[in-house]
Amino acid sequence: MSLNTLENQHVVIVGGSSGIGLATGHLVRQLGAAVTLISRDAEKLHQAAKQLDGVQTAIADFADETAISAAFADLPPIDHVYVAAGSFVGGNILEGNMADFRQAIDTRVWGSVHVVRAAVPKMNGTGSLTFTGGLSTDRPVAGAWATAVATAAAEQLARALALELAPIRVNAVSPGWTDTPMWDDIFGEEKQNVFSRVATQVLSKRLSTAAEVAQAVIFLMNSRTVTGEVIHVDSGHRLV
Repeated sequence: MSLNTLENQHVVIVGGSSGIGLATGHLVRQLGAAVTLISRDAEKLHQAAKQLDGVQTAIADFADETAISAAFADLPPIDHVYVAAGSFVGGNILEGNMADFRQAIDTRVWGSVHVVRAAVPKMNGTGSLTFTGGLSTDRPVAGAWATAVATAAAEQLARALALELAPIRVNAVSPGWTDTPMWDDIFGEEKQNVFSRVATQVLSKRLSTAAEVAQAVIFLMNSRTVTGEVIHVDSGHRLV
């Protein structure tokens, strides 16, 4: 892969203020792309912009179609879009909060649809869209059914839209356990202990970094004949 293939291209990252989205922003900037970060968290977005000199930013809630449309309205032509936004939502289906369940699915599915409808009119025929699925598609766990449905839907959306939007390429990345701030919020001080236990179970004996998932996203942006695919960055966790 040439290190100059994103030179002078415009990459939009939705959910780009932290985690895998921010790591992708760092990498595409290193490869010469202009970057727009979109996030609903104004403070995180401000901090991210300080790290990535020269990026454009827009504040918008991923699930709000009107806000996403407004965020894209004034952007210059777009080459690639990466939808990094998504979250882990737990809860027993019989007892959990329905609003939380809906948010998990709305964010990854309808949020992605909102982005597609806003972005595609500004894209050229050689561009790409990349969604974020996850390990829970293949390895769901009890108490996290909504997350499993959401990641599976995001991956299937990539396959379906690869047909509908061709020649724009549409793919997905499927991260496993990845060290991002999302898990800090979930596990707190226990995060490293939990991650260490999980690492002993996977084939590589180490978990992915946000930068490693970002590399897979860049591969999908650069690979002009890859479409309708899901790249797994999960340390072989699906197989054990």
